[in-house]
Amino acid sequence: MTAAPRTRVQRRPVHGVLLLDKPLGLSSNQALQKAKWLLRAEKAGHTGTLDPLATGVLPLCFGAATKFSQQHLDADKVYETTVRLGIKTSTADAEGDVIQTREVSCTPGMVVEVLDQFMGLISQVPPMHSALKKDGKALYEYAREGETVERAPRNVVIHDLELLDMQLQGEVPFLSLRVACSKGTYIRTLGEDIAEALGCGGHLNALRRVQTGPFDQAQCVSLEQLDAMAENERWSALQPVDVLLPGYTEVSLDSENAGRFLSGVRRRGPWVDCDHVAVYGEHPRALLGTAHVRGGELIPGRLLSPIEIQQILEKSPANEPLLAEQV
Repeated sequence: MTAAPRTRVQRRPVHGVLLLDKPLGLSSNQALQKAKWLLRAEKAGHTGTLDPLATGVLPLCFGAATKFSQQHLDADKVYETTVRLGIKTSTADAEGDVIQTREVSCTPGMVVEVLDQFMGLISQVPPMHSALKKDGKALYEYAREGETVERAPRNVVIHDLELLDMQLQGEVPFLSLRVACSKGTYIRTLGEDIAEALGCGGHLNALRRVQTGPFDQAQCVSLEQLDAMAENERWSALQPVDVLLPGYTEVSLDSENAGRFLSGVRRRGPWVDCDHVAVYGEHPRALLGTAHVRGGELIPGRLLSPIEIQQILEKSPANEPLLAEQV
């Protein structure tokens, strides 16, 4: 019996950044693939993972934007989280098995003192249930096999630790926290360590990323919202590529110098030394790529291709037919 033809979405060049409000339960890659399918995009990537048990801000890069996703990996993050006190689990979150139960006897004054101890530069041991790799294998893979491997502690910075709410008595004692931190901070580990310092242990039962770098949750769209949009609305939901370059010094080049720059040739001009430069063509105004300046020379870094620049200027996918191809 011959199988029926399988319908496959016709991909198209899509360039820009989608600020996604990632739902609970999906991995960052699963969320990326769903958004990529809805946009019919040829090429996509994200700017760092967000735990499946976490919701919130996940910038997704499409087309030319993937060239600058690395620029965002070092961005500071802000999370809101709830720590369930008195119950310790195997994974430091609500998905794990309960491994210890203790009475919660701390006071509000103790909570404030302990939170102060976790401000600034702190050391964390990465959790076994994380994507960090050891000998080419993710730690969570070892954990699923019942293994625990040695992990070196790492330094992270807690810029701000705000107590939003707390309940220290009753059946469900908890702390609600807002955490502003450096890249690489494990919020599950932070919550577990805070609860341990309070003498009762605990685990995370809610986690939401409300900001990453300059991107805030108010700017985000959900997969449900994206799915409900018409084709042209989905396209307009994208942010321009250069939102990934906040704080970069801007340099504009005329058409002749822009062409040479895109060929990788250094340009000379009245520029002061600068490590982070966003280079634009003048007419029409279009992002060409990144560079740095040394001794009056503009030295190319990551460059867009002429085809990518033309596609961005034309926004041609809005005019493409929506017919799927048969395979």
